[in-house]
Amino acid sequence: MRRILIDTDPGIDDSMMIQLALKSPEVQIEALTTVFGNSFVNLTTRNALINLEEAERTDIPVACGASKPLIRPYALGNAGQVHGRDGLGNCRYLPDPKHQALATPAAMLIVERVMLSPGDLTLLATGPLTNLALALSLEPLIAQQVRDVVIMGGIIERDLNSPIAETNIRNDPEAARIVFHAGWPLTMVPLDVTLKTEMGLPHLERIKEANTRVAKFLGKITPVYFEWCRKRYNREAMKIHDSAALAYILDSSLFQTRELTVDIEVHGELTSGQTVVDLQGNSGKRPNVTVCQDVDSERLLEMHLERITS
Repeated sequence: MRRILIDTDPGIDDSMMIQLALKSPEVQIEALTTVFGNSFVNLTTRNALINLEEAERTDIPVACGASKPLIRPYALGNAGQVHGRDGLGNCRYLPDPKHQALATPAAMLIVERVMLSPGDLTLLATGPLTNLALALSLEPLIAQQVRDVVIMGGIIERDLNSPIAETNIRNDPEAARIVFHAGWPLTMVPLDVTLKTEMGLPHLERIKEANTRVAKFLGKITPVYFEWCRKRYNREAMKIHDSAALAYILDSSLFQTRELTVDIEVHGELTSGQTVVDLQGNSGKRPNVTVCQDVDSERLLEMHLERITS
């Protein structure tokens, strides 16, 4: 069993990932740390606490993290349209969580947990990388003491329909650059790959039929996100980006990977946050990232649904 600390910005697909992790025997969640991104950090923290209460796992600690990027201003942008203004599909009728986040800030908790378990802890980051960058600034040695780091973020190759920069990286490019140059074992599950993992109406019907507390919770929060994905991609389905990143930890055989050199653009007026991936090896630099390039989405989705509906 792998011990993981999840740094996240719930978020609907983040919530689905958290529930999948809680149902997966391959991992033990040590803590959730929260960051701005899909909503403001006070709401992403609330949403992390709600996820644990819905799963009846309030034994897992939550630590509130960065409310803004290291250098740049933060604006919610279109995340409110994607996830709802509350980050959970505008489900404000969900009761406030009964338990609270720790007083310890997220970056400090990351440092404490990594240093207490040298070589044993995996960090899974599915939001902006600000907390990880702050943790590195507090204690650079975590780069040698962590087992590995897996992130959902970045883009490998672009076409006419692709953004220049993926949202998690774009929201704090300076933090991402620190994380990508830290020297720790880093795996990137990029947007190119996560866009291939999508839940259609039949999948959502299976969740609804499960009629468990978690299934009912997911049924409440997903409609806004599903409708946004339907309009954005012209498909009757929603993307499960963050679950794909977790799936790499659960079963890496689902993915095709390649060792590549990746850097982050931080100065470009129009390209800030772009993941610059050296696919041809032209830079002459040693690869610093394991990059996922493809995924067996059918097998991943079946695993996801079996666990969520159990």
